[in-house]
Amino acid sequence: MASPNSYKLSCSIPGHEMDVRGLSAAFFPDGAFVSVSRDRTGRVWVPNSSPDRGFTEMHCMTGHQNFVSCVCIIAPSDTYPRGLIATGGNDHNICVFTLDQPQPLFTLKGHKNTVCTLSSGKFGTLLSGSWDTTAKIWLNEKCMMTLQGHTAAVWAVVILPEQGLMLSGSADKTIKLWKAGHCEKTFTGHEDCVRGLAVVSDLEFFSCSNDTSIRRWLVTGECVQVYYSHTNYIYSLAVFPNGQDFVSTGEDRTLRIWKQGECQQTIRLPAQSVWCCCILPNGDIAVGASDGLIRVFTEVEDRMASPQDLQAFEDELSKTTIDPKTGDLGDIKMEDLPGRDHLDEPGNREGQTRLIKEGQKVEAYQWSVADSRWMKIGDVVGGSNQQTSKKVNYEGKEYDFVFTIDINEGGPSMKLPYNVTDDPWLTAHNFLQKNELSPMFLDQVANFIIENTKGHTLGAAPPSAADPFTGKATGSTSAIGVTFACLLLFPGGGAYSSAASRQTSTNIYFPKTDGVTFEQANATQIMAKLRELNGGAPGEYRLSEEVLGSLEKLLVSVCDPCASEQPTTEQISLLWKTSHWPEDIVFPVLDILRLAVRHPQVNESLCGGDADNGVALCNHLLSLMKPQARPANQMLALRTLCNCFSGWRGRALLLAQREAVLSHAADLCSVCNKNIHIALATLVLNYAGSLHGQPDLEAKAQCLSVASAALESVQDKEAVFRLLVALGTTVASDQTAQDLAKSLGVTSQIAKYTSVTDPAKVGECCQLVLKELQ
Repeated sequence: MASPNSYKLSCSIPGHEMDVRGLSAAFFPDGAFVSVSRDRTGRVWVPNSSPDRGFTEMHCMTGHQNFVSCVCIIAPSDTYPRGLIATGGNDHNICVFTLDQPQPLFTLKGHKNTVCTLSSGKFGTLLSGSWDTTAKIWLNEKCMMTLQGHTAAVWAVVILPEQGLMLSGSADKTIKLWKAGHCEKTFTGHEDCVRGLAVVSDLEFFSCSNDTSIRRWLVTGECVQVYYSHTNYIYSLAVFPNGQDFVSTGEDRTLRIWKQGECQQTIRLPAQSVWCCCILPNGDIAVGASDGLIRVFTEVEDRMASPQDLQAFEDELSKTTIDPKTGDLGDIKMEDLPGRDHLDEPGNREGQTRLIKEGQKVEAYQWSVADSRWMKIGDVVGGSNQQTSKKVNYEGKEYDFVFTIDINEGGPSMKLPYNVTDDPWLTAHNFLQKNELSPMFLDQVANFIIENTKGHTLGAAPPSAADPFTGKATGSTSAIGVTFACLLLFPGGGAYSSAASRQTSTNIYFPKTDGVTFEQANATQIMAKLRELNGGAPGEYRLSEEVLGSLEKLLVSVCDPCASEQPTTEQISLLWKTSHWPEDIVFPVLDILRLAVRHPQVNESLCGGDADNGVALCNHLLSLMKPQARPANQMLALRTLCNCFSGWRGRALLLAQREAVLSHAADLCSVCNKNIHIALATLVLNYAGSLHGQPDLEAKAQCLSVASAALESVQDKEAVFRLLVALGTTVASDQTAQDLAKSLGVTSQIAKYTSVTDPAKVGECCQLVLKELQ
């Protein structure tokens, strides 16, 4: 009889035709779970009442054009009381399904390569990770934000319980903590690709890696424990409800159950890759593997398979063949191996492996603590005493095979290098991509590799063996998707509403749709400073008295609304040329530029009379805002951008350049300068006002992100007030923006300002924003 703490097979579930790559417990029906596979389908399984205690397929979902690699459940809502099912695939898409139809309810497009991981959060938020090196935040069928920072494939993502906190793990060996769309912390410690993440609590999480380790982390950055037991890549993790115990699966063909910090049980499967696992509501464990089967394991005796089925599972396991390079079997010399009598000695730990010689065969056995016996886990093929094939050199690297592939009859041949430790599907994908061939050949090329490498165990893998799915070698800088850049779509020029919403008596603060500008000017002081600095300027930059006179006339004309003279084309050209003075003396010219762009004629000329002019102005101002630039220049560049909103040309330009402008502005959040913070907050506010009433959710998401990031470091109350008005304007009368703000943790972030009474407008505005977010 099994130990009460020992998991045994409950059932095996056929149905998928290829590798099962993802599993997730479902909210509905009770006890159900969802699986996805390389056979391009997703399936919902429900417990049945038959004597075999198995599962029945309730629903099959189709819609992906290539293999499906991940799945997660979106929690029930008023609109979808049974929840939604999201799947990610090799076709770069995310399909979202209901239980009512096999086709997707909608499809999310935006990633540039395989979507390999998904996680859902509150308010319907969805987080995805891709081989294109990015993670994306989705809400209501729209991409709200793109998280950029990893330098290789993003293999794992998870949304933490605390609103606004998200994690991503990558083939670049790092884990990143994101808050409101910004990277708050990078965790280092793993020595190879990070493949899985799992939440423990608000403050802790697990990670697993190709380096064969599992790590437990605090969100503050400390690694508090490292777990070793696996002998090959670890692909997935799942945590039991107690938040302490967990399970893991990997390329060493095992499911491992961890309790009280120790690997309590090792269950080997008759499949090479155990891709995924999940904990079912009743505490059972479901695992998916490369043989296309889902297996459920239980520690409850009533749910265990019959003795006949348990024996059949053990017999199947004993007949598998093991490549010694993929497990913990070490260097095998048959003449040195003991005979069957070696199994009379009990093992000393769970999962311990012993090899024995049985005639001309080598057999592998594993010690089961629960059953107090050695279980055969397969026959070993290959070893150091067996002849190995020589490596083939191709493009400076060694491979087990270099195939010649003919795609088109009569066309040029192509070389396809392959190591037996590589994944054939990803190798095929990379081959097609490199040679600019249609993805329609993926199955054909992958099956060619599989058929032509069957049974081969070629040479010991090098120390930097390639990941069987990423193709990334330990220590290598290359990884799938590193060449892809996520290109955000910018809103077009003129997407602006100038009609301010009528303010109510209860809310005088937002939405604020008219631009806020920096009007203060002392023309006399500005010109005096300009003349002073001009006297010491390098010869090639020194201005003649005539040029100084022209700039002074321009300054007077833009500062005096009643001025009889209008700015001339020549004056505007001189201003533009002088704005490129050396950075240590340019600030008085920037002050003139700040005031000048408010004038309709200057706004028209510099911001868009010629399309190139506007982009050149924007790029020049952004160059002055670099974090290492002079604070005076940073402040005046920000103020100039704010004042550009006073004309329709300027608004159109800044909306078109929104992503770059706000990204550069966000870099100044950490600068300790009150005036810079006020200018930054005003810029965000002007963007929020221009976007109010517009359907551009991606742009609003960036406003929310920058405002949230600024509130982390801004101390000045005027800057805080303007950021609160920006938040209120962004979420006013926009349910999707409200949901996104809540998912980013804005509510908890700004709550501290409700009690501010000096000035009173900060507390009042904060309360109104929170009311909007209720």
